[in-house]
Amino acid sequence: MSATPATAALDAAQVSYRLHSYHHDRTNTNYGAEAATALGIDPLRMFKTLVIAVGQGRPPLAVAVVPVARRLDPKRFAAALGAKRAELAQGAAVVRATGYVLGGVSPLGQKTQLPTVLDESVANWDTIFVSAGRRGLDAELSWTDLVQLTNASLAEIAI
Repeated sequence: MSATPATAALDAAQVSYRLHSYHHDRTNTNYGAEAATALGIDPLRMFKTLVIAVGQGRPPLAVAVVPVARRLDPKRFAAALGAKRAELAQGAAVVRATGYVLGGVSPLGQKTQLPTVLDESVANWDTIFVSAGRRGLDAELSWTDLVQLTNASLAEIAI
């Protein structure tokens, strides 16, 4: 299996992680739920990476990491960053900023380091699952390592 920017970042940081792969159904666009089901993981322990437009400031994009079983609360997310608004970024902007395809966006190894906020529910688990940089591949790692590697903050951003 070839490396992705996410796995390269994990290797470079020398943190402990495990890769989990599954067959991605190309007709399925509910990527996080598909991954949780395929891997037999509690959907509250599987986290999706969302790139969010937060306005005209620098940078105009940020990253939200929330459980696949929940939704992002844009108002809470904006408040966590001190922004006035927050909405899902356009697909082309996501690909351009992260270098990943939609459905394979990882919070790790992005082309541009974006401000990152993890839902505080990550603390409910010793390890969590996030995309490892492509559809059908997830990384299991300590949430504290994810916070350190992404310079993330924690906030209640999911509903």
